[in-house]
Amino acid sequence: MAQVTVTIDGKAYRMACEEGQEDHLSDLAARFDQYVGHLKGQFGEIGDLRLTVMAGIMVMDELSEVNRRLKNLETELGNLKSGRDVQLSEQARSEEALASALSEVTAQIHSIAAKLNGRAGAPAN
Repeated sequence: MAQVTVTIDGKAYRMACEEGQEDHLSDLAARFDQYVGHLKGQFGEIGDLRLTVMAGIMVMDELSEVNRRLKNLETELGNLKSGRDVQLSEQARSEEALASALSEVTAQIHSIAAKLNGRAGAPAN
């Protein structure tokens, strides 16, 4: 287990994390410290615990908003995939109908060509 010292509101905290996650943990702590600093700037010295709780609630509020947006995007993505599947199915049916029509036209052309070739070989009256 790796160890990292992070600073929140001017106080150092030694924390453990998985190997390779040190920079990530330091970044998270720095971002949380920004919340604490923002609140401290707005409300002044209101107590470490209260600042920490308020900052935690702000973070959870942002997380809640991000989760709401993610859910909406996932729903939209599902709708787009469903619409795409319908369009692909319709396109496949259209292509099958076109192929069938082309086959029929080709058969008719071959039939006409065969009749014309048959008349060309027939004696004139």
